Amino acid sequence: MKGEAAGSTFRFLLYNIRYCTGIGARFHLPVPYAGYFKRSGENLEKIISFIREVDPDIIGLIEVDCGSFRSEKLCQAEVIARQLGHFHVVQNKYGEDSVATRVPVLSKQANALLTRLPISSHRFHYFDKGVKRLVIEAQIEPATVFLVHLSLTYRVRQAQLQNLYRLVREVQGPVIVAGDFNVLWGDQELELFLAATGLTSANGLGTPSHPSKAPKRQLDFILHSEEFKVSGFQAPLVTYSDHVPLVCDLELR
Repeated sequence: MKGEAAGSTFRFLLYNIRYCTGIGARFHLPVPYAGYFKRSGENLEKIISFIREVDPDIIGLIEVDCGSFRSEKLCQAEVIARQLGHFHVVQNKYGEDSVATRVPVLSKQANALLTRLPISSHRFHYFDKGVKRLVIEAQIEPATVFLVHLSLTYRVRQAQLQNLYRLVREVQGPVIVAGDFNVLWGDQELELFLAATGLTSANGLGTPSHPSKAPKRQLDFILHSEEFKVSGFQAPLVTYSDHVPLVCDLELR
């Protein structure tokens, strides 16, 4: 919490880093989406430099490579955590029984939470439906944090939100739910979920987060319980991924 052991204000960074594969014309050469199979080390260093500049207390990373050939068998979350001196939890985002866990590259695609503060406990949940099923739950002072990456399919997203509601309602005390919600039909998709959980979006102006070169859609969200108020929010226009990061300063009321 900006140097305090258990302070009233902390900074949360949410960033879909697209496995550090970058964007632009090079990403689509020699064939469309070829960038997903290229080395990611150079862009990883740029992202680490950006994160260090932002200096967050808690980081939610979506689309992390945890050890494929493109990251030279290194887990990107571990590399970032080591360079920042953070604790971290990372897990493959597909269900344990998913075919994806047996496919090269896909088997190393993950999400991760990093924090300068100790993680007192954590659990990995899995949605009932969808390909991307992981929910990371971690107890980090001063809140329980959930990190998600929802489906691209509307009906599956709605089913996943129902699952997520059941997880959130079991928590006592301050809650943060963050991630790439993929609400391709607009943020009205979240209305019932927000009403049921009592959570509020930190992005009060609805600033878009995708695509990073000219953001038009709000796909990424940091949601918080009533114990918090937002003292600062920004979506820096950096282009290391196809999403822009969200940076939120939260203060306990």
